[in-house]
Amino acid sequence: MGTLSPAAPPTTPERTKSRLLEAVKDCDCATAQALADKLGVTVPAIRRHLQDLQDAGQLEVRTEKPGGRGRPQHVYVLTEAGEATFPKAYATLCVDVLDQVERLFGDGAVLRVMDARRLEFQGVLASRLAGHSDLGRKLTALAAVLCEYGYAARAYQENGQWYLTQRNCPAPAVAKAFPQLCQAELTLYRDLLELPVSREARLSCGAAECRYKVG
Repeated sequence: MGTLSPAAPPTTPERTKSRLLEAVKDCDCATAQALADKLGVTVPAIRRHLQDLQDAGQLEVRTEKPGGRGRPQHVYVLTEAGEATFPKAYATLCVDVLDQVERLFGDGAVLRVMDARRLEFQGVLASRLAGHSDLGRKLTALAAVLCEYGYAARAYQENGQWYLTQRNCPAPAVAKAFPQLCQAELTLYRDLLELPVSREARLSCGAAECRYKVG
């Protein structure tokens, strides 16, 4: 009796959507028909997946004429959120650039770059915190702004002591390679709040969060 080959695992909707995003990225004219042909599924099925991806904000549809002529047709394109689903080497590029800055301009060059960025960001934060004189309100407002930048920040008080935490680091690989980034952040909070600020935990050192003690 012959050995039966294991059945191929069924294609999940999530896998189909992932393949569909790849097809849109690769296709010069990503119409529903072209995408259905490329993935080997029916047009009604592909339209359901396309609608799901539009609802998720990963695709948008445009009306274009093929080659600038002929009847208009609906063409699907990736949004910024759709592009973000593909792997990016931004962290590696950033580390490489900073490494070259350090090699070309000396050990203090990276810190000077970080300080320049810190001063610019400090101006942005200061304008958003203007009008908050109370420390609690100021830290809560600061945490809200940091969340907009992807830091997953939170301000809270414990036994009369204020803390600011960040559960996400937008550039963990860079922070690990160049601790000057974390030092610039600590200096930023000290200058912005005009109070003593100390760091008690750090994501890039393996902690679950960056935690700052304020005041």
